[in-house]
Amino acid sequence: MAGQPYKLALRLTPRSGRDAVLGIKTIEGLDEVQACVTAPPDNGKANKALCKLVASELGIAKSKVEVVQGQTSRHKRLAIDAPEPLITAWLSELPDL
Repeated sequence: MAGQPYKLALRLTPRSGRDAVLGIKTIEGLDEVQACVTAPPDNGKANKALCKLVASELGIAKSKVEVVQGQTSRHKRLAIDAPEPLITAWLSELPDL
C-alpha cells in the first residue's frame, strides 16, 4: 500500500448467517466497527471475506484492504488504502450499536 493507509478497529464474527457491516460500537471510549462474515476462521478465510466485504462497502479493490493486526483474533485492525474522506463518510453512515 502506498502512502499512509487509514487504520480501522473492527470486531469480526465469523460463521455468521450473512456477510455484513453492522455498525459502530463504543467500548471503553473506543469506537469499533462490528462486522460478520459467513466464512469460517480457518486458514484466513474469514479475514479474506472481511477484506472483500469492507472493500465492497467502500467501492474499492479488495487489494486495498489488509488485516494488519489481529489475524487470529476477533478484534482486528485493518489498513485501508483509500481517501480518508471516503472512509469517514462511510463510517458516519453506520448506525451506533
